Amino acid sequence: MSQSTLKNVKYVGMTTCVPKRILSNIDDCPPHMQSERERLVRNIGISHRRICSEWQCFSDLAFVATEKLLEEIGWQKEDVEALIVVTQSPDYLIPATAIILQDRLKLTKTTIAFDVNLGCSGYPFALYILGCMISAGTIKKGLVLVGDKCATVIDPLFSDAGTATALEYDPSAPPMYFDLNSDGSGYQAIMLPVGGHRQPTAVHHLVPHKDENGNWRTEAGLILDGPAVLSFSTQQIPPAVNSLLEYSGYDKDKIDYFLFHQANRMINETIRKKLGLTPEKVPMTLHDFGNTSGASIPVTMTARIREALESGHNTLLLSGFGIGLSWGSCVIEIEGAKFPELIEA
Repeated sequence: MSQSTLKNVKYVGMTTCVPKRILSNIDDCPPHMQSERERLVRNIGISHRRICSEWQCFSDLAFVATEKLLEEIGWQKEDVEALIVVTQSPDYLIPATAIILQDRLKLTKTTIAFDVNLGCSGYPFALYILGCMISAGTIKKGLVLVGDKCATVIDPLFSDAGTATALEYDPSAPPMYFDLNSDGSGYQAIMLPVGGHRQPTAVHHLVPHKDENGNWRTEAGLILDGPAVLSFSTQQIPPAVNSLLEYSGYDKDKIDYFLFHQANRMINETIRKKLGLTPEKVPMTLHDFGNTSGASIPVTMTARIREALESGHNTLLLSGFGIGLSWGSCVIEIEGAKFPELIEA
């Protein structure tokens, strides 16, 4: 099953929370890396990033976002029947962060709560998972919390964010259309090789050493095969988007905004140009927020088109892609939903 349609699911609202602390990829890097970093910023398009305080976890951002969203849409805590957390930054390896947040948010004990381990493609998958539960009539109202804590002072790419989205059962809601895919043969392109049962963390994994580019790293750090990710993203996403448009019956000009995972400028601009889309239809937040993993689509919705989304009817195509390898897109219509201003915590 790659493509499917969900009926009776209404998009009620979404909130984004980012850390207060802002890092500049140029001003906050070591002096000897200044020229190299300036060139990198020109290529990847990321000038500033958000990074959590030492005490903050992703769940702290998601908690704030959820509290604000529930207040804005007028739901009571007992209304929430499902809480799905999509993150690669859990509070602990076990138990699930969703279980902890169920109690912290004071949701009822009958709330279905579980985690999903997905990153950059996570938002469309999250909407589909909760949407299936609602469309089937199993529950009436639910929340998906999506985001990650993945920023470091040294790495110029990643940023931290937490988001909360509310969906509910509504027989009059327009259909949602999905295209979801996975290709585990490329799992090594983006991975943390150390720390799981396959390769438990040992002392030598934590000893810093210089890589081939002269940067200090440890074997427990993230592996990111840039050329492989670039090839995957630019080859898979344009045809997947076109296929979803054909399946859903929407023409490109009927989509108000195309929102893609904010990977880097080279990847996103290549995708945009291959699809023949104007920059006005493809909002971007890379410059100010960096790559916020699974939260990047809702971050862009909040930071760039929040007022448009609140002012009337909009048809959106959302497309996330990355770790796994996995990629997912959806077409949704939004009207009357709540989008509070960006929260800093």
